[in-house]
Amino acid sequence: MRLVYSEPAVEDLRRLRNFIAEHDPGAAARVAAKLVERMAALVDFPRLGIPVSRAPDPDTVRDLILDDYIVRYSRHAETIVVLRVWHHRENRA
Repeated sequence: MRLVYSEPAVEDLRRLRNFIAEHDPGAAARVAAKLVERMAALVDFPRLGIPVSRAPDPDTVRDLILDDYIVRYSRHAETIVVLRVWHHRENRA
């Protein structure tokens, strides 16, 4: 199993890091590193998240809640694809 990031997910991580960096650059680096580290657990535990009920296949598309952040990902035979990442206060569902 391998973990890959969609382009929108990469942009989400950049956007979140830049937003935090405006107020605290050190915190931005810590938050980004922690998110990436915790998302890596999906390789060993691909069913960690909760199914997204409105997805076409709720068992494949899942949301992983990491503190104040939501990571939407899809499970495939050999790959976990991180689709999007956002802060829970953002209305991005």
